[in-house]
Amino acid sequence: MQITRQADYAVRAVLHLARQGKQRVSTTAIAKEEKIPSSFLAKIISQLSIAGVLNTARGARGGVTLARAPEEITLLEVVEAIDGPIRLNDCVENPGGCAFEKDCPLQPVWWDAQKELVKRLKSTNFLTLMNK
Repeated sequence: MQITRQADYAVRAVLHLARQGKQRVSTTAIAKEEKIPSSFLAKIISQLSIAGVLNTARGARGGVTLARAPEEITLLEVVEAIDGPIRLNDCVENPGGCAFEKDCPLQPVWWDAQKELVKRLKSTNFLTLMNK
């Protein structure tokens, strides 16, 4: 499994903002410093704003800030705001949808792996990341 490039950019943008404290940052500055295409970043900022991760302000004094403290924003929240819920396999997302479910030795592995991945991403917040 690999997160999308868009989710990777989103994580880098949120980490950049976490490092800036409460200071508003222009999307142009984020794009330049994090090497994210501006048009791509605009879409990401919009999605993160809708998800309640970022606040945006237009105008001469506009820019982007975190909507909450870095310790209140998890890696899982940012990834899922962009890529949607984490699902390693269809059988994890759709129990009962697989003809092999009763006798499948893989389903418990997929369930456990997904559970551990979600747990790790949920327990990692941006305060922790910015202190590394």
